[in-house]
Amino acid sequence: MQRLFSTFANGWPGVGLLLQRVLAAVILVRFGIISLTGAAVSTSMFPEMLAACVGIFLLIGLWTPVAGTLIAVVELWIAFTRPGDPSMMIVLATLGGTAAMIGPRAWSIDARLFGRKHIET
Repeated sequence: MQRLFSTFANGWPGVGLLLQRVLAAVILVRFGIISLTGAAVSTSMFPEMLAACVGIFLLIGLWTPVAGTLIAVVELWIAFTRPGDPSMMIVLATLGGTAAMIGPRAWSIDARLFGRKHIET
């Protein structure tokens, strides 16, 4: 993970990344809950459920490049296979793709697991 990102953004850029991750994750989980309510469980719910589960990984900042890429792929899949307005799915795919490219912020699980360690003497 450290080879993918030279630094884990801190300060205002880090806050911006955190807000982006939180916004995308909340919307993904909301769509997952909406798809569960009012209908019998079927295979047509799979993309929304997958996106909601991966959104939780994005929220906590775990495997951010993988989670962002999966979100982008699943949301584009939903946008092209479902009838109706695909604008929200395209926005979520864009948020997932940018999270995959930019990476997590300094206060994420990825930064704790794969970030640079300070050696104290």
